[in-house]
Amino acid sequence: MNLIVQKFGGTSVADAARVENVADIITETYKQGNNVVAVVSAQGKFTDVLVDKANEINPKASKREMDMLLSAGEQISVALLAMAIEKRGFPVKSFLGWQAGFQTDSNYSNARIRTIKKERIENELAKRTIIIVAGFQGINRYDDVTTLGRGGSDTSAVALAAALNAKKCQIYTDVDGVYTADPRLVKTAQKLDSISYDEMLELATLGAQVLHNRSVEMAKRYNVDVEVLSSLTRKPGTIIKEEAEVEKMIISGVAKDTSIARISVLELVDKPGVAFRLFSLLAKEKINVDIILQSVGRDGTKDITFTVSKDNGARAVEVLEQNKKNIGIKGVVCDTNCAKVSIVGAGMESNPGVASKLFDALASHNINIDMVSTSEIKISVLIDVKDADRAVVAIHDAFYN
Repeated sequence: MNLIVQKFGGTSVADAARVENVADIITETYKQGNNVVAVVSAQGKFTDVLVDKANEINPKASKREMDMLLSAGEQISVALLAMAIEKRGFPVKSFLGWQAGFQTDSNYSNARIRTIKKERIENELAKRTIIIVAGFQGINRYDDVTTLGRGGSDTSAVALAAALNAKKCQIYTDVDGVYTADPRLVKTAQKLDSISYDEMLELATLGAQVLHNRSVEMAKRYNVDVEVLSSLTRKPGTIIKEEAEVEKMIISGVAKDTSIARISVLELVDKPGVAFRLFSLLAKEKINVDIILQSVGRDGTKDITFTVSKDNGARAVEVLEQNKKNIGIKGVVCDTNCAKVSIVGAGMESNPGVASKLFDALASHNINIDMVSTSEIKISVLIDVKDADRAVVAIHDAFYN
């Protein structure tokens, strides 16, 4: 008997009608002879409502207490969904993250899964019980509730699929698959039948919001086949797997990320070990750095420019300003009016001229490039945020029309 893990996002369970629809999807899968474990997010924008409530009381609440609060959203979802399935006459049980065996570290608000104690779920599956699990949450060694951060429910679903050796992990969302660009922005965007882990990981990291990169990393590590599909249209989606052949496509997608900040460190002392001191300070603060550009040294100094997430911009500047003398920095400048636009595709390796076509598309629309980063399957450019949407459309037209 096959096991299918199904994950349903907030929009899929936003109201009573959609909860009933999800109950139909789960029970139809069950009636086909499969065991089913469903992972569910909080309804609609309910997590945002909880954040607003916290800000009314204490805008500087500890991350531990925020985790206690935010985990309530999924508890409501799993109970309501279990009730809907129960009404249909099927055996079902709902579980919070800790009841499902999710053991995490103690990094509140962005915890990592350490292990899943799966015995309780396996015992229920042996009885042919449908399992509904609260995504996005677990418990640490102090028995405190923790949350997994952005995209946590996707990560919960893939982790369960890996732990339980599921045949497939289906991620139900409000789009019917992975597209070559955001279909809301690019009307000619094409849905992909399949895409490789590496390509999807790059797209997720670079701003495509279909899946979170942590879930894709886990799927690749444990070789879990993932399907992204819509809970509303009931059409086949996009399969994410080890190797995917996208016929005649040089690139598999165009993505944008407007939640970044560009930081310029000015007149850094030009000697060995200085860059290490600079970036090790950021690493200690768990600030991830992306594109890095270093100027040619002059008068014993050099400038280094790099990007971080916009959320980390102010903290990065603060850390560097506090250590200016220790590192040897004259000034630090932060710019949040920038965006990163990227193309991703395994076909880039064997097709020369991809970069020139990208640059030509931007130049023909009078879009200036500030920074460039490349790898075997991606090219990213940093541009002004006001040009981001135009850039995505221009690049997509250049490669797909």
